[in-house]
Amino acid sequence: MFYTIAANIVRFILWVINGRMTILNQEKLPDDNYVLVGPHRTWWDPIFFALAGYPKHYMFMAKKELFKNPILSWIITHANGFSVDRENPGPSVIKIPVNGLKKSNLSLIMFPTGSRHSQDMKDGALVIARLAKKPIVPMVYQGPLKFSELFKRHNVTMAYGDPIYPDQFPKKKEEASEMFSEALNDAFDALDNQIDPTWQYVDTHPERTEDYLNK
Repeated sequence: MFYTIAANIVRFILWVINGRMTILNQEKLPDDNYVLVGPHRTWWDPIFFALAGYPKHYMFMAKKELFKNPILSWIITHANGFSVDRENPGPSVIKIPVNGLKKSNLSLIMFPTGSRHSQDMKDGALVIARLAKKPIVPMVYQGPLKFSELFKRHNVTMAYGDPIYPDQFPKKKEEASEMFSEALNDAFDALDNQIDPTWQYVDTHPERTEDYLNK
């Protein structure tokens, strides 16, 4: 109930401040649960990803620091978010989404780089999809990258790609990770070109990219 109410409220607010979002290739979405992945470009692209697929409900990972605030923790939990320690991820980071994909009506939103300030792909989405036996759907967001730009009605466009099936990759981890990373990058590039081939992502906080690389 909370998810449905919150989704409709947020959709209305975003429509008022930014206008109608455009979603391409919706026919590519599977009927069953799936892992929705994309390049992480803003702190609000998970919201747009979830709204694009509504009335489908999604779960998502949230860094544990967000759960220190009791109000924010309550909101995230009731929006199907679960805590992840990015420095020391435990078994739950795999077990929770796999069980959700297999036993509920929830799909999963993931960003394979794990951060807006990194371009390095990780294979967590592939591991989860393989264990849950669900497809991976690539998606890209093109729109405002700064909060102030949301109010300038620079409308958002998103596009889904063809589902990627985990059994198309080899069992060997290193080979699978490399092929998965290449497949995702190719899919993201193709979708960006479909929306606007001149669009370029520019990290709004490049100094944080340097901090991320130095960790």
